[in-house]
Amino acid sequence: MAQVLIRNIDNEAMAQLKARARRKGVSLERELRTILTETARLDETGFRERAAAFRRKLAGRRHTDSTQLIREDRDR
Repeated sequence: MAQVLIRNIDNEAMAQLKARARRKGVSLERELRTILTETARLDETGFRERAAAFRRKLAGRRHTDSTQLIREDRDR
């Protein structure tokens, strides 16, 4: 497993993180690990959702064959 050292965390943010961990009855380290893991997963999920929305937006449209456009450009 990897380890990370984070410096210069805002005092108010640290107090909120400690309080959050205390409310859940877990250590600060465990709470931070959970936050980081969930955030990393959400980024991937968010990307997949945005990609699916983009595909839906383009559905049914005709697209030019890019190979043909590249060849025309090279022939100029």
